[in-house]
Amino acid sequence: MILKSYAKVNLYLRVLNKRKDNFHNLNTVFERIDLCDKIVLRSRRDNAIRIFCKNPDVPADDSNLCFRAARLLQEKSKVNKGVDIKIIKNIPVGAGLGGGSGNAAAVLVGLNKLWKLDLSRKRLIQIGSQIGSDIAFFIYDTSFAKGFGRGEKIKPLARLKKIRLWHILVVPKIHVSTPLIYRKWDESIGLTAPRDGVKILLPALYKHDLSRIGERLFNSLEAITIRLYPEVKKVKESLAESGLKTILMSGSGPAVFGITTSRKEAVLLCRKFAKEEPSWRVFATRTR
Repeated sequence: MILKSYAKVNLYLRVLNKRKDNFHNLNTVFERIDLCDKIVLRSRRDNAIRIFCKNPDVPADDSNLCFRAARLLQEKSKVNKGVDIKIIKNIPVGAGLGGGSGNAAAVLVGLNKLWKLDLSRKRLIQIGSQIGSDIAFFIYDTSFAKGFGRGEKIKPLARLKKIRLWHILVVPKIHVSTPLIYRKWDESIGLTAPRDGVKILLPALYKHDLSRIGERLFNSLEAITIRLYPEVKKVKESLAESGLKTILMSGSGPAVFGITTSRKEAVLLCRKFAKEEPSWRVFATRTR
């Protein structure tokens, strides 16, 4: 079985507070984009779970989210079969694009069919949410959604299902520590006043009003990541100098996206930055 596993960007990410379980309560707007990995599943007669991936940044042991998803599904459903999982990576690892979570979601959805478990979406989300906060969004199979709680409570935005945005997506070649970013956010609570612009952002998205969208994009973590990793600031400044006004970092970074007026503009900017900044990974991508 072959599945596509898509990436996401956060059009809005407001960190509300730290929870007693050491996670954080969030208010976010997810957008699924067409940058994707491929997941190949092959059922095994024994109960072994094996991970195969050529990308050295992807673990092949039990720390891999795909492994954990398959193992938990085995345990919860009392399945005696195993699976070989091949991950063909296109989504940059650890970039704030939800690649690992999307992979795990694809494994849960795929194995539900491959092992003929007939579990409901609600049940798959319950299992997935024990592993990662973003997994629920990918299981919902929707282009846009609001996320609450630690990101695992999802409200699909059906009104936006026909909206398609084009992006240039830039991922500088640096590693950002997500735990460090959140720890620094905990230390700076109250220093940055978040803009609660979701009520204005969603109508702007529906009308495809890029100027109003740009005014309401927000990420609580962006200022902290930029302070600790100046390369992210360089990406944002380079996109702005190219004429883009709708620019934001996704998740805890380092991926930065700019919303373009067309596919042509996104492709031209990709070619420009691929030539000028060869160490950056650049993509022209759109809403999926």
